[in-house]
Amino acid sequence: MWLSDSQKIGVGLTAFGLFFMMMGVVMLFDGGLMAIGNILFLCGITAIIGLRSTFVFFTRKEKLRGTICFLGGIFLVLCKFPFIGFMVEIFGFLNLFGDFFPVVFGFLKRLPLIGPILSHPALARIVPRESRTRV
Repeated sequence: MWLSDSQKIGVGLTAFGLFFMMMGVVMLFDGGLMAIGNILFLCGITAIIGLRSTFVFFTRKEKLRGTICFLGGIFLVLCKFPFIGFMVEIFGFLNLFGDFFPVVFGFLKRLPLIGPILSHPALARIVPRESRTRV
């Protein structure tokens, strides 16, 4: 599967968004870095899957609680409450994207260097099993 140019840009924006979020947490919940990370992450997701698909994903009835918490957390970060906003945002993120974790770990287990590490018996209890859907 090949990515279009806008999807490649979206992957970059999402990666930079996660990087800025991580740096904001490392810098003791720096609100500015976390806000930049949130904006880049949302723009990246939109560029990867498209505007319509993003809207449909975030407005699904079964994902409504996750959407409210995720966007509420972003709002709290922008309103200078980075720690509380980050905690609310993490809860929303897990509710929104939690279904993708088994698929991602299944893909990572097939990689040459990471696969044997994730398949180690000590980590097998922590790492979720691969779902029935294929990547």
